[in-house]
Amino acid sequence: MTVSPFDHPLLSGLVGDEEAARLFSLQADIEAMLRFERALAEAEAECGVIAQDSGLAIVAALGSFEPDTAMLRAGVARDGVVVPELVRQIRATVGTRHGEFVHFGATSQDVVDTSLVLRLRQAVDHLGLLLDENVVRLTRLEQAFGHRALMAMTRMQPAIEVTVADRIAAWRLPLERHRLRLGEFSGRLLVVQFGGAAGTLEKLGGKAGTVRAALAARLGLGDAPQWHSQRDALAEFAGWLSLVTGSLGKFGQDVALMAQAGTDILMSGGGGSSAMPHKQNPVKAETLVALARFNAVQLSGMHQALVHEQERSGAAWMLEWLVLPQMVVATAAALRIAAELAAQVEGLGR
Repeated sequence: MTVSPFDHPLLSGLVGDEEAARLFSLQADIEAMLRFERALAEAEAECGVIAQDSGLAIVAALGSFEPDTAMLRAGVARDGVVVPELVRQIRATVGTRHGEFVHFGATSQDVVDTSLVLRLRQAVDHLGLLLDENVVRLTRLEQAFGHRALMAMTRMQPAIEVTVADRIAAWRLPLERHRLRLGEFSGRLLVVQFGGAAGTLEKLGGKAGTVRAALAARLGLGDAPQWHSQRDALAEFAGWLSLVTGSLGKFGQDVALMAQAGTDILMSGGGGSSAMPHKQNPVKAETLVALARFNAVQLSGMHQALVHEQERSGAAWMLEWLVLPQMVVATAAALRIAAELAAQVEGLGR
């Protein structure tokens, strides 16, 4: 038994997505944090902030570094964040001569936020591919059945006759717009976080901007001023996640209603019933509705996390950790399920 259904040993088969979940694993997080520390040492050595031999020593040590995760867990319970204990372990591995230059000028939030962004970059790629697959499958349905007739339903009542293509357009066109939105805001989302103790990079002096740009380049991220207490890009991304699952929920709701009527859609592979063997329950369609509602609820949490006090917040920042990973996995799962559902449609209209 687990707290989250997305990594539950049974429920994850329904609402989970292994690729998205992997991005929020301990291994993925640590790898991204170590990548930040490695790139920071390289950038600072390149810009003359730390000595070249210190940069080389840090990079060499990180090449074989394996953190003590039990100590990391204890450190999180003590410090509220993993980075102080992680940096302590890295410094011990580097040694006293160069250890003081590990994490130089950075703060815990720089490491944690940049780790998140590095993993969200992979999530964006994954979600984009799944979104494209859904558009393709709906387009194929339109090509196969779009010319057929269908009774339009307005306010849950029969209205006038339309074509199947008219209904599929209401499923497909929002997904195409979401694809455009993803490309439009990704540049605001996928940027480095580097501000130091209070966002001023005071330890780097006049080289702060140069180091930040070099760090961003080494990580393959955009260069931007620190955003410790400016969480609008993450909230925007969460809003996009909810838009996607909402549109897929509309698709699922329509399919479930059409299956209920029994005349407008022919499906394969419905779910079974323990009490009524003759039934084929629209499980995938229902799951899309549930995931849409889940993300709509979680979105309010991401908007609450916009409220950071002064230059840094612990509570608002922590709220993101609780909410955003589940929204990403829910969206990936919904996209996977919707593509599977579209593939089960064997006939539409008449």
